[in-house]
Amino acid sequence: MASVGIICPCCESDSSAEYREVEGYPYFTCRVCKTIFIHPEVLSEIDEGGVVVVYDENYWEMELNAARQRSQADGLARVAEVFYYARRPIERFIDIGCGPGFLLDSLAKLLPHTPETFYGVELFPPAEELRTNHPNYFVGELGDLSVRFDAGCCIEVIEHLTPTMLRGLFRQLAGRSNRGAMYIFNSAQPEFVHDFDPGYIDPKRRGHIVSYSLAGIARLAEPEGFTVHRIAGKSYAFGLEYQSDRGPGEKLIHRIWEPLAENMALLDDPDMGSVLRILGLETARASA
Repeated sequence: MASVGIICPCCESDSSAEYREVEGYPYFTCRVCKTIFIHPEVLSEIDEGGVVVVYDENYWEMELNAARQRSQADGLARVAEVFYYARRPIERFIDIGCGPGFLLDSLAKLLPHTPETFYGVELFPPAEELRTNHPNYFVGELGDLSVRFDAGCCIEVIEHLTPTMLRGLFRQLAGRSNRGAMYIFNSAQPEFVHDFDPGYIDPKRRGHIVSYSLAGIARLAEPEGFTVHRIAGKSYAFGLEYQSDRGPGEKLIHRIWEPLAENMALLDDPDMGSVLRILGLETARASA
């Protein structure tokens, strides 16, 4: 593919190549940070209020089943994994861009004795009758919340966001994070798109406009005080730690053998048992 002089919206390199056209939209790949992105003109239009996908009842009708499945499987695995990686006690955990809030419901079933721990926030929710009635479900922006968090997850969200929007999300997250807060973001990186799921690039149906590389994420997140952590074996997830006292080269897998006792105790429910503690350990070990 020839270089086309398109400026990468993440690292600002002017050495990008044509990736492919998807449903009439041209995508490019940055030769420097490897991020795959829809044409910058489209990104600018979205930043100015334009849309490729409208997150209305039609979108949610398609997405609800997938959201429910994630909340009962992948979502729980990512949540439990964070508890092993975190290096501060987790008192409040946030699901960022939580959609209908089904993950909150799943956590309430498995950890019924932690009603004040888990929160969710969603800017474009489905109709009220289609979403959770969990008391810690909030409609709005992350920055609108008044509490600070020690950990969290963001599952299948950032691929919908322009780099400008994502930089803004990181800024809001920094404002709502305690020092050392640990987050997992689940979103297909370019390696995953290339090797496993080319159809992940999907502008019109699912609204996937960017596949962010870790290098691209670092350019957006590090100025806000975050360290980006690669998770070995997961080219669809990464760790983000706020004001970390550890370097980005640290292997998160090493942390799982010395988790904080407070966090493990929270995953052991007196009624529901140790399912999440076991799930977190096994899903982290599977990445090694």
